[in-house]
Amino acid sequence: VQLQASGGGLGQAGGSLRLSCTTSGFTFERYALGWFRQAPGKTRAWVASMPPRGRAAYEESVKGRFTISGDVAKNTVTLQMNDLKPEDTAIYYCHAESQYFRGSSFLTEDYWGQGTQVTVSS
Repeated sequence: VQLQASGGGLGQAGGSLRLSCTTSGFTFERYALGWFRQAPGKTRAWVASMPPRGRAAYEESVKGRFTISGDVAKNTVTLQMNDLKPEDTAIYYCHAESQYFRGSSFLTEDYWGQGTQVTVSS
């Protein structure tokens, strides 16, 4: 299983960046796909996710600014980040998770990408 994130870099406040995560080794459409971020001195935090069925969800501070989308044909999940703010500065990680029953056991499988740095200047 591989998740390869790309697209980070330096952005300006009010500007845009687009992150992509190319995946392989698992059935893309069966996993919830998402993005987390870890700002300096803070723990990793959820940003957005897109379940196999249902609507995307966003952390409150990015609602209306970030959009998560997936391309099943390319096994890629994208995070479009608009109206960037300095507080968006963090390492961004893509994440894939599947939850299922095996017999009477409820199991979770999850995978992480390597992270990509996003720095937003004011």
